[in-house]
Amino acid sequence: MENHLQQRLYQPQKLLEDLRDTEAQQFRTAVKYLLEDKEGRLELEGTAVDLGEIRKQTLQSPGVNRSLLLITLERCFQLLGSLECVDVLGKVLRGSSASLLQPDITDRLPGDLGEDAFKNLSAVFRDLYDRTSAHAQGALYAWMAARLRTPSNATDDSASWVSAEDLWILGRYMVHLSLEEIMKISPTEMGLFISYDNATKQLDTVYDLTPELARAFLERIGASDFDLRNTSTVHRQVGLGPGSGTLGHPPRLGLLVCFYDDLELLDAATARVLLHQMIKCSRLWGFQAAVRKLKAELLDIATENQTLNETLGSLSDAIVGLTHSQLDSLSPEAVHGAISTLNQVSGWAKSQVVLLSAKYLAHEGPSSNVSQMGVLLAGVGAQAFHDMEQRGLVQVLRSAVSPHGCSLSPVQQQGVLSKIMEAGDSASGIAEIQGAFFKEVSLFDLRREPRFNETVVRGKELRRAQALFLYELLSRTTGRPEVLLSTGQLVKGVTCAHIDAMSADSFLAHFRLFENNLGLLSPGQVNCLAWKHWEVSRSSMPPFLLAALPARYLASVPASQCVPLLISLGKSHLDALVLDSHKKNVVLRKVQQCLNDAIADEYTVDIVRNLLCHLPAAIIHHGVSPRAWATALHGLRGCPDLSPEQKAAVRLRLLEHCGHPQNWTAEMIKDMGPFLALFSGDELSSVATKFPDILQQTASEMAGTLPPKEFLWAVFESVRNSSERGPSADPSPGCQGVVAPSSDDIFRLAEANACWAPEALLCMGEDVFIRNVELLGAVRGFSRPQLTALKEKAVQVWDTPSHWREHHILSLGRIALAFNESELGQLGLSAIDTVASLSQQTEWTLGQAKSILQGFLEDSGSCIQDLKSFHLVGLGATLCAMNATEIALIKVAEFRAVVARIGSLVCSTHVLAEFKKKAEAVFGNPTEWSSSVLQELGTVAAGLTKEELRMLDKDLMPYFQPLAIRCLPDEIFKGLRRGGS
Repeated sequence: MENHLQQRLYQPQKLLEDLRDTEAQQFRTAVKYLLEDKEGRLELEGTAVDLGEIRKQTLQSPGVNRSLLLITLERCFQLLGSLECVDVLGKVLRGSSASLLQPDITDRLPGDLGEDAFKNLSAVFRDLYDRTSAHAQGALYAWMAARLRTPSNATDDSASWVSAEDLWILGRYMVHLSLEEIMKISPTEMGLFISYDNATKQLDTVYDLTPELARAFLERIGASDFDLRNTSTVHRQVGLGPGSGTLGHPPRLGLLVCFYDDLELLDAATARVLLHQMIKCSRLWGFQAAVRKLKAELLDIATENQTLNETLGSLSDAIVGLTHSQLDSLSPEAVHGAISTLNQVSGWAKSQVVLLSAKYLAHEGPSSNVSQMGVLLAGVGAQAFHDMEQRGLVQVLRSAVSPHGCSLSPVQQQGVLSKIMEAGDSASGIAEIQGAFFKEVSLFDLRREPRFNETVVRGKELRRAQALFLYELLSRTTGRPEVLLSTGQLVKGVTCAHIDAMSADSFLAHFRLFENNLGLLSPGQVNCLAWKHWEVSRSSMPPFLLAALPARYLASVPASQCVPLLISLGKSHLDALVLDSHKKNVVLRKVQQCLNDAIADEYTVDIVRNLLCHLPAAIIHHGVSPRAWATALHGLRGCPDLSPEQKAAVRLRLLEHCGHPQNWTAEMIKDMGPFLALFSGDELSSVATKFPDILQQTASEMAGTLPPKEFLWAVFESVRNSSERGPSADPSPGCQGVVAPSSDDIFRLAEANACWAPEALLCMGEDVFIRNVELLGAVRGFSRPQLTALKEKAVQVWDTPSHWREHHILSLGRIALAFNESELGQLGLSAIDTVASLSQQTEWTLGQAKSILQGFLEDSGSCIQDLKSFHLVGLGATLCAMNATEIALIKVAEFRAVVARIGSLVCSTHVLAEFKKKAEAVFGNPTEWSSSVLQELGTVAAGLTKEELRMLDKDLMPYFQPLAIRCLPDEIFKGLRRGGS
C-alpha cells in the first residue's frame, strides 16, 4: 500500500484516474480520511496505516493538490454534501503553494450550490485573493456576482443588485464592481454595510483600491445616514454585520480614508482623526503619491492656529512629511512628549531620525532612557552608544531582538559591542546579545570565551566563521549531534570531518536536520552530505544530492526515476546547490532529458517548481504548451535572475499569447508583472496611455532593481502626461521655459527620475528639492551630469558645503559622488556615522576616498592610532585608500574586533597584503590558521603571497570566501590552479 501511494504521489495524473474509477463508497471514504484533520492510524487487515503522515505527504506532493482539486470538482458534489465539498476545496486550495485558481475553475463549479456553501466558498476565494492572477480574479468575481445578482434584485437597471450583505460576501472582490454599479448602490444598503461590525476589517484589506472606486464608495456612504464629518460616527460602531456578535469601536472607513477628498471646512480635530486612520494607507498597492499629498493637506489643517510643538503627538505618521527645518524647530520637550507616536512611525529618512533622536536625548540628559525610542534608536550616533552607561547598553541589547534593533547600522552596532567588550565580563555580555546583532561579535572575542554552551547560541544569527568555531567547540562537550544540528544556525559550522565522523545510523537518523536547514548550508557542505549519503544508503538518498556529485552519478539516473529527481531538484535552489557553471549545465541537460525538452502541462510546472528559472530560452519559447503557460508564467515571475535570452523568450511568448500591446487588457498587464519591463518604448506607449496607473504601480514594485531605460522612459512619459505643472518658476538663468519636476513627479517616478535632463533638476523649486532630496539621492541610474546638477542645487539651497550639518550630508545618497576632493574636504565629517553614510557608496575614486578619510581624521581631531573599532567599520571602503604606513598604525586590538567587516572590502592587492600582516598579529602565522579564521578574514586572505598560499593545508581551501578568490591576482590564481591540478 505504501509503495502504491508513493508511486501515485509521483504520478498525480494517475492518482486522478484512480479516483475517477473508484466506486462511490470508496471515494467518500478516501475524501473523509484524506482531508479530515484527525491524526491517528487506520487498521486495514492487520496493517496500521498512519493517516496523518499520508495526509501530510499527499498535500505536500507537487501536482497532487491539482488532482484533488479536479476530482473534487468532478465527483465530490455528486457524491457528498456541498458543504463538505466546499470544505475539501478550501483545504486543497489553501494547502497548495501552486497557482491552482485558474479562470476556468468557474466553469466546473456546480450551478446549484446552497447559500451556506456559496458563502463558504466565497470566503475561500477571498482568502486566496493575493495568490490569484488578475485574470482568475476577474472570472471569480463574475461568478460570485452572477450568483448574487438574482432575478428578484436585477430587474431594474436604475437600481443596483448590490446589497449590504453582497458587499460583505464579495469582500476584497468589491473593487471589481464597476463605477456605474457602485453609484447605483442604495444609500440605505451602503449605510447598513458601513455599520457592520466587520466592515472596517474588510475595508482594511482592499489593497488594490483605486482613487475613482474609493471616491465612488465614499460618495455612496455620504449619501447614507453615515456622517463622514462627525468624528464620533467615524469612530463608533453603529450596527452588527453578518455573523458578528459583539459591538466594537474600530475606525470606520478602512482604506477608503486614503482617498477622502471633502476637505472644505474640515476642522482640525477631524483632520487629526483622519490622519490617525491613514496610518494604514502604506498597505495600498499604488497611489502613494496621492496619499502623500492628502496627508500634507490634512497636516496643514490639523496644525491650524497651533504650533508643531503643540500638535506633534497627534499628527500620526504624517509627520514623516516634515522638512528638516520643521523638525529642527521642535523643542526637546515636544519630542519627548510625543515619543509614543514618533517611536512607532515607519518611513523616516535617516536624516530625520538623527534630528529627532538628538532632541529626545537632549531632554533625557546623560542617563537617557533609550528603551522608549523605538525607531528613533537608529538616529543615535555610534560614539553616543559607546559613551552610554551600562544600563543604557542593556536596553539597546534588549531592543536588538525588536525590528528597531535590526535597523541599527553596523557602525552603531559596533559602538555598542566595543563598549560591552571593554566592560570586563565579556562572556555575560556576549550572552546578552541576541538575534542579528550577534553576527557582529568578532571571532577573536568568541575564541577568548570557552564557557559557551548550546543554550547561549540558540536564537542568534551566526556568520559562518562563528558557526565553524562554535560547532567545533561545542562538539567537544556535547556528544549528541542532534542537539547541535537543531540549535539555531550552528549547522552552518558543520565540516566534512564532522559529517565523515558520524556513524551510518547516526547520519541517517539525523539527516532530516540537515535537510530542514538546507538554506543555511554551503555548496561544500552539501557536497560532503552527498558523498556520505551515497556511502551509507544510496537507496534512500534524496535525488537532489546527486547534483552535488560528479556528473556520471546524475547521468546514471534511469528514466523511471526522472519524476522523483525533478521534484527533489525543484524543491531546492540550484544556484546554492551547485556553484560551478559547467556542472550546473550538466544538471540542466539531465533535467531537459527528463522533460523531453517540453513542459507539457500544469502538472509538469508543479513538479519542476524552481527549475523553471533555469530552463533554457528555447524551452520557454517553444517547449511550454499553451495549456501550461499561465501556470508557468506565474512561476517565472518569481525568478530573480533570468538571463537576457530567457527574458527575450518570455517576451516573445507574451506577445504570442496576448497579441499586440494595443489590444492588451488591464488583467493581462497585471499578470505580466515585472515582465512588462521587457517591452520596447513603442510597445509600451499604448500601455502608458490606456493604463498609466498599472504601469506606474509595476515600476514601484521593481524598487531595488535597475529596469531597462526604455521602460523607465515609458514610466516617465506616463507621469509627465498626467502631471499638472507648468514651466519652472525658478528665476535663475537658464530656467525660463524649463519644465522642472514637482514633488508629486519625483515621488511617483522613483527610478524613472533618471530620465530628467540635468537642467530640469537644476531648475526644480527649493521646497521640492528639500522635501525630496533623499528620494533623488537613492536613484541608481543618475549620470554624472545629473548628479552634478543636483549637487549644484544643494549648494543653492543649503549654501556652501562648509555650512552643512550632519542631516544635510546624510540625505545626499549618491549625490555626494559628484563632489570633488576639495568639496569633500569642506564637509563636516567629525561624526563617524556621517562618514559611514558616505562610505556606503561604492563608486568613489581613490582620491575621493582619501579626502573623506582625511576629512574625518582632521574634523574629529583623531590620528590613525586613535581609531576605535567602530571608527574602522564606519570608514568602510575608505580604508582602501590607506597606505602601508597608515595601516601599520591601526591598533591590533581594534582591528581584531572588526576583521570580518574589513574582510568584506574589495581593496587593491597591496592594501590587502598590509591587512594580512595585521591579521597575523591577531591569529598567528598563516600555517596556523583554522577554517574559521580563513572564513573570518574574507578578502584579507587574498593578501597572502603565492608561497603562503601553497603552505596552507589544502583542506582549508573550501573556506576561502568566493569574494576573496576574486580578489586574488590573476598570476597567483592561475598558479594555484596549476598546482591543484
